[in-house]
Amino acid sequence: MQSPEYVQTSLAAAKSLGYRSPRFRRDSFLTGLNLLVTYPEGCGARCAFCGLSHQRQVEPEKRTFIRVDWPTYAVDEMIDRLNQNGKRLQRVCVGMITHRRAFDDMNGIIHRFHTGSDRPISALIAPTLIRDLDRLAEIKEAGADMVGVAIDAATPGLFERYRGQGVHGPHRWEHYWDTVAEAVRVMGRYQVGVHLIVGLGETEQEMIATIQQAQDLGAHTHLFSFYPEAGSPMERHPQPPYGQYRRVQLARYIINKAHGRYDGMTFNQAGQVVDFGVGASAVDDLIQYGEPFMTSGCPGPDGQVACNRPFGNERPGRPIRNYAFQPEPEDVVLIRYQLWDYGQ
Repeated sequence: MQSPEYVQTSLAAAKSLGYRSPRFRRDSFLTGLNLLVTYPEGCGARCAFCGLSHQRQVEPEKRTFIRVDWPTYAVDEMIDRLNQNGKRLQRVCVGMITHRRAFDDMNGIIHRFHTGSDRPISALIAPTLIRDLDRLAEIKEAGADMVGVAIDAATPGLFERYRGQGVHGPHRWEHYWDTVAEAVRVMGRYQVGVHLIVGLGETEQEMIATIQQAQDLGAHTHLFSFYPEAGSPMERHPQPPYGQYRRVQLARYIINKAHGRYDGMTFNQAGQVVDFGVGASAVDDLIQYGEPFMTSGCPGPDGQVACNRPFGNERPGRPIRNYAFQPEPEDVVLIRYQLWDYGQ
């Protein structure tokens, strides 16, 4: 049961395709089908925060991606189920891991979904395996219209510490950003998404500067909140405070929607945002609107976020960090309180 004939998919996707009970908390539902190539050897990287890492001190079969189970199913069966049961699924995302076969297998799987269904497709790529960046054109030829690059860390130092030489890992900061730039050239401006994880040790100012860097290259940003994976080297690392995450979410939205820029924002000595540079009334309207605090990801045909990953960042019983649905009035009250909380 390995790629390219099989893929892993998120628990939410398994529910949405009828493999598991389809109920979600607060009557939310999945709108993006997330897939991951899979091999008996697993991922060859050593990222300190990742549930798939070889550094994680659990049995190999228990290494999972973003906390939840990722069951394995046949590709052809999943295409059939997508066509029959997946009317709410607006986009397919096929992701690589760091494995020598992953790039070619990902493209083969993209091609099968492209010819077997009518959904737009994203490729979540591992740049370390793509030394010849001319090969990025093969992703578009296979049928994908968007590319995602999980840079994760907001600064070169944190990237090296948690993904590169600090963990004896293969990834290199400069090559990741070179890949983003070339992917924009191949796929088009804003057909590329950069994944960033808030809470690895960066300041808000450092994270927002990186969001602006991606925006200026022609890539939007998809935010994740750090979650400590049990058995990983970072299992005791705390999640970021809600205030930190909310302020970065709002800054990302302002930058990605071209309402303002990093250089128009003001930060205190701790690197926290104290002024978003768009005026108090505009900030108030955006908070009330609620969309800045919803999951960020690749869009569906309607232009709305399709990769909504319901509750993928959440802990049971704790306030929601990424809303998979439009925040309700009581959610907005909580968001407003969290946003202006500068405590640690």
